[in-house]
Amino acid sequence: MKTTTNDESVRAAVREQYGAIARQGGGCGPSCCGPGPAASLALGYTEEDLASVPDGANMGLGCGNPQAIASLREGEVVIDLGSGGGFDCFLASRQVGPSGAVIGVDMTADMVAKARANALRLGTSNVDFRLGEIEHLPVRDGVADVILSNCVVNLSPDKAAVFAEAFRALKPGGRLAISDVVAVAPLPDDLAADVQVLTGCVSGAVSVSQLVTLLADAGFERVDVSVKEESRAVIREWMPGSGIERYVASATIRAQRPSLADAPEPTASKGAAGACCAPSCCGGEGSA
Repeated sequence: MKTTTNDESVRAAVREQYGAIARQGGGCGPSCCGPGPAASLALGYTEEDLASVPDGANMGLGCGNPQAIASLREGEVVIDLGSGGGFDCFLASRQVGPSGAVIGVDMTADMVAKARANALRLGTSNVDFRLGEIEHLPVRDGVADVILSNCVVNLSPDKAAVFAEAFRALKPGGRLAISDVVAVAPLPDDLAADVQVLTGCVSGAVSVSQLVTLLADAGFERVDVSVKEESRAVIREWMPGSGIERYVASATIRAQRPSLADAPEPTASKGAAGACCAPSCCGGEGSA
C-alpha cells in the first residue's frame, strides 16, 4: 500500500493515475469512479448527453452532474476544473453556444491531449483545453460567468487555493457549480493513508461544514452544499467490498461571487493619486 506524504507527492500520484487513465482510454479501475455510460446515467446525465460527445470524452470519472445545477445561458464563459476527456466541457459548449466559450483546465498532459483530440473529432470551436493546476488557473482575472467541476476538487491537497482561484477567475456575480464527494464519516486510518484511495476520489474529501467554511473564507456567498444520499449506490461500486460508501457521498456545491452591487464601497476615489488606472496596469480585453 502506497501512502501519501506531502502536497507535491499527492499531486504526483494524481497526475500519474489520471495520465495512465488517459493513455488507457478510460475507466479508472476498482479504486475510482464507476463505469462510463451506466454510472453517468445513474448520476443524472441523459442518453442524449452521452450520444452528443465523441467516444472517449466520457471516461466515467465523475460523481454527479454539475450541468444540472449550473443554469448555463447562451453567451456565457465557463471554466471546467479538471476537465479530463472533455465530457462536461462539450456539454457546456452546446448550452453557451457559439457566442460563449468553455475553458477546460487539467494538470495532466495526457488528458489535455486527449480532450483536444476529442474536440477536433467533434468539430467544436468554442472549447479551449489548457494544461494547468486548479490551484493556479491559467486564466486572467474575472473572465468566467460559471465555474464547473466534477469530482476533482477532492483530489487537491490545497482546497483553499482552489476556491481562491475560482473566486479570482469569476466575474462579479459569477457562479460556482460543482459535483464532488464529501466526507460523511471519518475514514479508518489505513484507508486515509492509502494513495489509491486518495486518487480514487475518497480520502481527499472534506466535510460539508469544512466546505462551507472554505468557500466563505474565499469570499463566496449563497453557499449551498447538498448531499445526495442516493449516490452511495454508485460509490459502492468504486471499491466493491470496502464499505467506502459509509464514509463519503456525492454532493452538489453551489456558491456565488458577490456582484458589484454587493461589494463594499472603495476607500479611494476613482483616479486618485497612486491608483492603478493605466492600460499597462489594469489590463484590457485580452485573451482569457
